[in-house]
Amino acid sequence: MQTYWVYVTAGSREEAETIGRTLVGEEIAACANIFDGVRSVYRWQGAVHEDAEAVMIAKTTHAHLDTLIARVRELHSYDCPCVVAIPVAAGNPDYLQWIADSVAGG
Repeated sequence: MQTYWVYVTAGSREEAETIGRTLVGEEIAACANIFDGVRSVYRWQGAVHEDAEAVMIAKTTHAHLDTLIARVRELHSYDCPCVVAIPVAAGNPDYLQWIADSVAGG
């Protein structure tokens, strides 16, 4: 089963935690790691901005990927949230199986 890390930026640690709790609670993701204190420099609507953000990495499977992306978009405060899926090429087979077993339908 293909596993994905889904990289998401959020406007605050609290927002990332809310999204992460929802994804795990709804069995769309096996877990969500949250990194606070990220500083982002980006272009938006023709201007360069610099803001504090939090990064969340959610672990899921291919079968749940579209649902996870849609759910993040529903929950997120940004007009165009960063939600990027990165396929996992290899890893601890037991850990990858735990991810598969932890989402709905295993």
